[in-house]
Amino acid sequence: MSSTGTETAAESPLGYEHARDELIDVVRRLEAGGTSLEESLALWERGEELAKVCRRWLDGARARLDAALAERGEGDGDEGQE
Repeated sequence: MSSTGTETAAESPLGYEHARDELIDVVRRLEAGGTSLEESLALWERGEELAKVCRRWLDGARARLDAALAERGEGDGDEGQE
């Protein structure tokens, strides 16, 4: 893969749900065993990539939520003091 690790979640070809579901499958396959060492390493590496994709999506969502809450807080003034 030619990923440099600097792509954002929006640039990632995988959506959060797709990456999460594939990661769950990878974990199940690793836990089940029965794969060769090479196969297990490939699954592990794929799992690490998928975890990074999920983390980028979650970090982006957190940043958007924090920004929305900060914006809302700045616009409220003393209205929330009742």
